[in-house]
Amino acid sequence: MAILMTVNNSNSMKVIKFFADANYYISVLVLVYGGITAITENHSIFEFNEDLFGAIHNNLRIALLYMGMTEVVLCLFCLVTKQPKIMAFVGYFLLMMMGSVTFYGQVNSVSIDNNIVWFFLYTGVSHILFGLLSGSQQLVDNNYSSKT
Repeated sequence: MAILMTVNNSNSMKVIKFFADANYYISVLVLVYGGITAITENHSIFEFNEDLFGAIHNNLRIALLYMGMTEVVLCLFCLVTKQPKIMAFVGYFLLMMMGSVTFYGQVNSVSIDNNIVWFFLYTGVSHILFGLLSGSQQLVDNNYSSKT
C-alpha cells in the first residue's frame, strides 16, 4: 500500500512539474515578447500613454527590453549550470517590479496599464513556482540517490 502511494505521489508530482515547466516556458516567451515589443509603437502588449508616464515613457520601454534580453541570458545560465531553482529569485524580483510600478502610479496619481501589472504577476509567479518545484525535485532526487 505504501509503495502504491509513493508511486501515485510520484506520478502526480511529475504531472504538476510538467505543467509548471510548460507554464514557465510560456511565461519566458511572454516576458521576452513583451520586452521586445515594448519598444515598438504599434505591436506592444502594453499601452504607453505619453501623458501617463511623462519623462519615463521611453525609460520604461527600454527597461522592459533589457528585462527580455536578461531573461534569455538567465535561462541559458540556468540550463548550463543545471540550477533552475535560481528562477525563484528572478520571480521574486519580477513581483517586486509589479509592486514598484504600482507604487509609482499611486505616488504620482496616475493609472497604470493593467497589462503591466498582470504581466509581472504572471511571469513572477510562474518563475517562483518553477524555481521552487525544480529545487524540491533536485532535493528529492539527491535524497533518493543517496539512500540507494
